[in-house]
This record gives sequence, structure tokens and C-alpha cells, in this order.
Amino acid sequence: MSALLGAATGLDTARVAAEAASTSPGDPWLNIAIFGAFVAITMVIVFRASRNNKTAADYYAAGRSFTGGQNGSAIAGDYLSAASFLGIVGAIAITGYDGFLYSIGFLVAWLVALLLVAELLRNTGRYTMADVLSFRLKQRPVRIAAAITTLVVCFFYLLAQMAGAGGLVSLLLGITDTLGQSLVITVVGGLMILYVLIGGMKGTTWVQIIKAVLLIAGAGVMTVWVLALNGFNFSTLLENAVEVTGNPAILDPGLKYGVSDISKIDFVSLGLALVLGTAALPHVLMRFYTVPTAKEARKSVVWAIWLIGIFYVFTLVLGYGAAALVGPETIAAAPGGANSAAPLLAFALGGPFLLGLISAIAFATILAVVAGLTITAAASFAHDIYASVIKKGKPAAGAEVKVARRTVIVIGVVAILGGIGANGQNVAFLVALAFAVAASANLPTIIYSLFWKRFTTKGALWSMYGGLISAIVLIIFSPVVSGSETSMLKTAEINFAIFPLSNPGIVSIPLAFLLGWIVTILDKTKEDPKKQSEMEVRSLTGVGAEKATQH
Repeated sequence: MSALLGAATGLDTARVAAEAASTSPGDPWLNIAIFGAFVAITMVIVFRASRNNKTAADYYAAGRSFTGGQNGSAIAGDYLSAASFLGIVGAIAITGYDGFLYSIGFLVAWLVALLLVAELLRNTGRYTMADVLSFRLKQRPVRIAAAITTLVVCFFYLLAQMAGAGGLVSLLLGITDTLGQSLVITVVGGLMILYVLIGGMKGTTWVQIIKAVLLIAGAGVMTVWVLALNGFNFSTLLENAVEVTGNPAILDPGLKYGVSDISKIDFVSLGLALVLGTAALPHVLMRFYTVPTAKEARKSVVWAIWLIGIFYVFTLVLGYGAAALVGPETIAAAPGGANSAAPLLAFALGGPFLLGLISAIAFATILAVVAGLTITAAASFAHDIYASVIKKGKPAAGAEVKVARRTVIVIGVVAILGGIGANGQNVAFLVALAFAVAASANLPTIIYSLFWKRFTTKGALWSMYGGLISAIVLIIFSPVVSGSETSMLKTAEINFAIFPLSNPGIVSIPLAFLLGWIVTILDKTKEDPKKQSEMEVRSLTGVGAEKATQH
């Protein structure tokens, strides 16, 4: 009986959602009001948090004043991006089992971060990833390379968030024309710039904590609601999803990544990028510097794993719930495409109010993540390029923070322009590209620097630039950019997709590891053994780490 009830409910709400998807579901003014309330509340918090932003440590690392639990919540808020909420739910709703692989990859990646990176990074560095990579190598070239890779990874990630913003607002407000969506992306970018300019890392962290609580709570309510409609029986939900979609294949592997040999290889490439990328994401790594001790850094990751793991379990229910209650065809036809699955599910469940609430949470998600990315990119340029390279470690008092704030404006403008260009792409897919670039450009050098005594500056440069360039070149010449109607250049007539895979990780990640190893083996120069010993002791024990934080 519960199965029949669930199926009937699903079919009925699917019709409601189908009618809604053709225009703007719910009340646009209600959606704007709820979102406006969130922006107003968080802006007050950001203003209050900004009072003590006087030094670089305050602006970049929030004065290292957050506990492990608070920072873990902020990490979850930073990590659970528009891709996690909008993109993954949409991917599961449309491709079923294969869409859930994104959730698995994003979650498992945290084990790599916990076991290999978190504590060692916190003990060795001060503000940015480059602090660790250049610790025992030549400062100038390594910092420049690390800053470049950080800026590129942040740019790719920002593209995903901005694309998510455009798709979400086009659905909520019924804005289907490109100009209107571009205007919305510009507004989101402007808010992002304001958050970071005023609040720095402390304000950004509190926004991320609030957003993490709202996102997990909102997803939890929807998950319980979907299960209640199906008699709290997950099997019933799957049966209803199959009945509504008319496609039993959504329960099996291979709907997206099993149709050909190329798609299977593409899946392996995606898996590599997701699992290895997290431990090399600059905006995630930077969060470890906001806690006072290595113990709190470890606690941060444990908190983050729990919160992120619970959320990704919710996405499985929400994805199949969207398939059962809305339908893949309706989702694909809605403004925003796959990214509209979660908002349409909210509308099918609770009408305009729940849609407005969930959409405001999605907006909060986008704003919090882009703020974290922006401050990371600004810190990388101001600290690694301006203060360390141009001013040779002796910038004037307050100059570094001023440069960081100016950089925020430049990055914001670039992100807005890039987001307009990427509007309409699946955000989970775009984030996977950012993971691939991070894993290719950053991870090999991080691992070698922390664990290989013989590693040299030349090896680091070849690994970083080789991984970065190979990943970007392969993306440019892949189906992501050209060759099909789903490409960024949305016409099949323009085709320079020489590389058959959508994700470059399977080529660029091993290549970066190989370049770092070969060049180091062939390099006859040796790095300072005292620095190597100091780095080893500091990274493993934390002794001397306090020196790096006294600024």
C-alpha cells in the first residue's frame, strides 16, 4: 500500500512541478525576501567580526581564534558548495547511481586530507599553501608557481559557483534570457566582494558556519519529508523513482559512465580527480590555519567528515526523491537544467515557502563558498607574490592587507565574467574540473615536499607547471569546451575536441607526479639539509610551529 501511495504522490507532484518549471515556481518576491533576510543577517555578523581585522593574521587566518568544532563546521560550509547541493542532487535525479559517485568521491577524498595533509600543513605553514611548498625550497620561484596554481584552481571553482547562481535565480525568478541571468551573477559577485572586503577570514568563517548549519538542516528536513512520503522505506522510494522515470537503469551503474569504453575511462579519471583533489584545494587547505594548534586541526577534519558524510547521505535520498516526485524530463527542461532538481523537489514537497527557504540556503551556499575562494586567492597573491616576492618578506605595515583587498575586487570581476560564460553548465561537473587541476598542479608537490627529503626546487616547478598546463590544455581540447551541444561552446559545428575524456585527471595527475620525480632524480643540486630537518620535525611534532604564527 505504501508503494502505491508513494507512486501516486510522486506522479501528482511531478505534474505540479512540470507546470511550475515552465515559468517561475512559487512567489519570486517571497524568494527574494527570504534571501534578502539571510544577506542582511550575515552582513551584520560580518560587520561585527571585522572589528579586529588589523593584521595579516587577522585578515587571512581569523587570528587563529576558532576551535576545532567551529572550524570543522566552517570547512563543511566551505566544502559543501553549489556542486554538492544543486549539482549532485541533479546528477542523481538524472543519472541515478552514476550521479551518486560524485558524493562518494567528494567524501572519500577527506580521508586523504586527514591522513596526509591536515596536521602536517598546519604545523609547517602560516597563511597559504605556498608557505609549506617553499619552506625548504627556493622561495621566489616556488611561491610564484604556487600562487599561480592557487589562482587558477580558485577560478575554476568560482566558475562552478557562479554558474550555480545563474541557474538557481533563473529558476526562482523566471529569468530565462541571458542578459537577466548575467545581471544576477553580477549581483552575487558584488555581494561576495562586499563580504570579503569587510569581514576577511573571520567574517567569512562565520558565514560558512551559519550556512553549513542551514544547509544540513534544510537537506535533513527534505530528506525526512521524502522518506515519509514513501513510508520511511528507501526501497519504496527507489521503486517509485523507477516507475516515474520508466527507467530501471537509474538504479544500476553505467547509465552515464558505462555506455562506452571512453566513458569508463572517464569515470576512472573523474574518481582520481575527486579523491585526490580535496587534499590540494587551496581554499580548504587555508582553513587549517584558522585554528590555534595541530590538535584542533585534526579535530576540524573529524568534524568536517561527520558533517559532510551526513549531508552526502541526504543527497542520495534527495536525488532519487527528485526523480520520483519531479521527474528527470521536467528537471532537464527547467531553467538551470540539472541544477534545478533540489529547488523543484522543495516546491513539490512544500510549495512556495519551502522553495524560497531552500533556495535561500542554496544562495547562502554559493555566497559562502565564493567568499572563501576569493579570500584564498587574494591571500595567495598578496602574501606570496606581493609580500614575499616583490617586497622580499618586508612589506610596510598594513600594506599586505590593502593589496589583498584590492585583489579581492579584481578576482570578483574576473569571477563574474567567467560565471557569465559558464552559465548553464552542471556545477558538479565544473567543480570536478577544479579538483582535477588542483590534484594535478598541487598535490604531487605537497606530498613530495612533506615526505621526500631528496625533492628539489626544479622538481617542484616542473611538477606544478607541468600538472597545471597539462590539465588546462586537456580541458581546452576536450568535449567540455567544444564538440557537442552540452559543451561550453554550445554548437556541435565548432569542434576541436582532440582529447576524448571530459576530465583530464587520469593523464595530468600521474604526469605531474612523474615530472616531479624525474626532474628531481636528474637534478644535481641539493636543498638545504637543515631546512629539511626543521620541516620534518615541525610537521610531525608541531615544535616551532608557533614561530610561524607570530605575525
